[in-house]
Amino acid sequence: GGAKGNGPTLASAAGSLLETWPTSASSLSSDGYKDLYVYQLDHPTRVLEWTSGKTICVAGFGPDRNEILELHLPPKLFADENKGLCAERDFKVVHGGFSDGPVHRLRHIQGTRCVVTNNGRSSSLQVWDVGDDESDVFRRTSSIEGAAPLAGQAAGERGSQVAAGPSPQPCVLHGALLGHVQLSQLASGDTCYTLETDSSEPLSALQFVSPWVFLACCRNGNLFAVDTRSPSLPPPTPVPPPPEASTDPVHWGMHATAGADVAGCRVARLSSGAEVVVSDLRNPGGPARRALLEVPADGSAGDHLRVSWAPALEDCLAVSGFDGGVQVFSVSTWGPEAREQRALFQHRGHSVLPSERSAPVRTTAHAWHPDRPRTLLSAATDGSVHVWDWVHPGAAQD
Repeated sequence: GGAKGNGPTLASAAGSLLETWPTSASSLSSDGYKDLYVYQLDHPTRVLEWTSGKTICVAGFGPDRNEILELHLPPKLFADENKGLCAERDFKVVHGGFSDGPVHRLRHIQGTRCVVTNNGRSSSLQVWDVGDDESDVFRRTSSIEGAAPLAGQAAGERGSQVAAGPSPQPCVLHGALLGHVQLSQLASGDTCYTLETDSSEPLSALQFVSPWVFLACCRNGNLFAVDTRSPSLPPPTPVPPPPEASTDPVHWGMHATAGADVAGCRVARLSSGAEVVVSDLRNPGGPARRALLEVPADGSAGDHLRVSWAPALEDCLAVSGFDGGVQVFSVSTWGPEAREQRALFQHRGHSVLPSERSAPVRTTAHAWHPDRPRTLLSAATDGSVHVWDWVHPGAAQD
């Protein structure tokens, strides 16, 4: 279904895959799933951002004009009681609009109906009003300027990383390089904090772990835990040397656990070579848990590389971007030596379902549901969006 009125329209949803699963996809039997639903976008998204427990934002990343949409997840997914009586199994567009360029980053500002986007090729941010019950239109309300690019800065490194600040005043942390990180107020666009360093190291991730402390991860794997009450840059926590010498250039991404206790925060760094390093903010330089993931790491994961902790499941993280799948791992048995680890669960739906594309399908993004322990969303280069609830192999369903 499309949006109301003259809003954007999308291809129709295919409903519940558990009821329409192709017989050829025997490797993806319904045994591992409690729920599985699919939606087909006209153009792929590389952003999946929760705006509530039942709605997400997606947006295209084509070179020119792109749809930016808020989707409501299938009501049947949330009908835990009498699921068979709930007929509504489709995604639904609730708000929509158009961006003049690609959307490479999108962050929802907690407590507001605003999202902030970046196009992946400049440092400026676009601020959007998602709309409400009165309007189904996404409205661009303002822009926030970032630092000017350095001479010789590669085009692919000019797009800003973005993190939403949890402070009472809505603000956004952004920057393409470590030396360009700044905190801007959403309402005025004024800069209220800048990181004092002239480092030109490209960033791969920014994330707040408390109202004052944020993490900055560089593409080379260096991790910085920065307190915004002090402008100075703390020493980095580098990644351990790789288990074996490699000539292939490796880049790193990052995600940290969220919680009230910053000291107890755990950080997972994922490399394009499929290595994960888990460190503890209590002792960032101390012994880390490490793993070599059993995924097809051919070095071509690029910007689609994603790692994320499960917010409501102990010791679980998900990775994607290596192929058309999403792999879920338990870190509970990992030790300081980088040993091969097999996934606890694999979602291979994007690569198994029939596609008209000749190129292999690659997962572009995934996101855990904020409250439902085993519910994830994933999107791929063929425009498919899946929401699925997996079952721990050999365990009773939650």
